[in-house]
Amino acid sequence: MSEQPRTDAQQAARDIAEVPAVEIITAAAINLLSAAAVKCGLSDDPENETDLDEARKLINALAGLITAGAPEISDSHARPLRDGLRSVQLAFREASVIPDEPGKGPGEKYTGSVI
Repeated sequence: MSEQPRTDAQQAARDIAEVPAVEIITAAAINLLSAAAVKCGLSDDPENETDLDEARKLINALAGLITAGAPEISDSHARPLRDGLRSVQLAFREASVIPDEPGKGPGEKYTGSVI
């Protein structure tokens, strides 16, 4: 009996199974961080790419992921992600016309106030 060719889904599942959790968590965090930075106006075209409503959602998700994942990925991986998170939180505050109260900005329920 010959072996059937693998489907794309089977290959993808096999590939993911071989990747350590720390790499998956950090990759997801970097994607959220990059998207949040663009939505906060930290891009080549801030006038057309800034969307603070979307940025708030991305920063909240990023803060939750980093807070929950940090104990699992070690401080050496979590520290730069926390630094990036803080940077986009501050960029959000700077870009916002109506500032949130301290501790009420995006992600601050997980991180505490950034100012």
